[in-house]
Amino acid sequence: MELSPELLVIISVVCTFILTVAISRIVIPILKSHKMGQKILDIGPRWHKSKEGTPTMGGISFIFAMTVVIAANIALLAFMYGEVPLALTLTFVYALLCAFIGCIDDTAKLRRKQNEGLTPLQKIILQFVIAAAYIAAMVYFGCIDDTVYIPYIGFTLEHGGILYYALLVVLSVGVMNSVNLADGIDGLAATETLVVSALFVTAGLVKYASHASFSGEIAALGAVTAGGMLGFLVYNFHPARVFMGDTGSLFLGGIVMGGALMLKNPLIVIVYAMMYIIESVSDILQVVYFKLTHGKRLFRMAPIHHHFEKCGWGEVKIVVVFSIMTALFCAAAYFGLPAISVLLRV
Repeated sequence: MELSPELLVIISVVCTFILTVAISRIVIPILKSHKMGQKILDIGPRWHKSKEGTPTMGGISFIFAMTVVIAANIALLAFMYGEVPLALTLTFVYALLCAFIGCIDDTAKLRRKQNEGLTPLQKIILQFVIAAAYIAAMVYFGCIDDTVYIPYIGFTLEHGGILYYALLVVLSVGVMNSVNLADGIDGLAATETLVVSALFVTAGLVKYASHASFSGEIAALGAVTAGGMLGFLVYNFHPARVFMGDTGSLFLGGIVMGGALMLKNPLIVIVYAMMYIIESVSDILQVVYFKLTHGKRLFRMAPIHHHFEKCGWGEVKIVVVFSIMTALFCAAAYFGLPAISVLLRV
């Protein structure tokens, strides 16, 4: 028996959505009872102070729901095609390891009663270790190789070698932290990731890969991510009743990067994850400009979503505009996928 990809996507989205909503209803009161509330930095927008005490680490609700449904997808795909979908399995394990780093960080913050958990050095070392392990595992099991494909121009370098793999590790860590930075206002990271998940689903449903099991893997990843984000937004959209914390945002960073590797076109992540990357770039530019000018600021506040807040934009407006921009970048990325480019030339 073989389920159609479309039906499998629908079932996965609905099941993950229902599970996330149900689990959130249980988790949020528990987080409140244990006083696991977010601490707001004094240097942030003053109106964010009203959010202090909102439960954090809420990302565990969609992580748990997605894990249950993705496990079912892995089992079903293995039964249908006679082999374990390794790329999907390794990618999801990688995302869970990212979440583990976030969980350690969130727990440290709550224990110290401040908005600082792991030191930057501790966090970056852990991130590099798991990113390197993920890339190595994907190479070892034949899920990716060192063929470098440059989107849009169609240039292919057959042997990128160790330097290419090193670039993927750095890119993985960068994307992970960029998604983390995007989680600064209600619903932003979740909504942007919902849009990215739609790209994964679309790529799978048009049978981007040459064999069905691969397209089923990326479609499954996108479907459970979409369901998880929709369910979490019930509680995270402005005004948020729960925050995902680093536990959730680093997990999503793993998903966002992992999808590019599953598409066998890692560099395309630079396109569809552009709005996350802009958050990181704005933060870096702010720090560099501040030091070079001895105290002047390039933006009113960084990362850039806070700049727009300082300019008078409401949180909902920022989420809508940033999500529309993410959709445009995802559309551009879709037409940069090699199999889609071939279809367009036929």
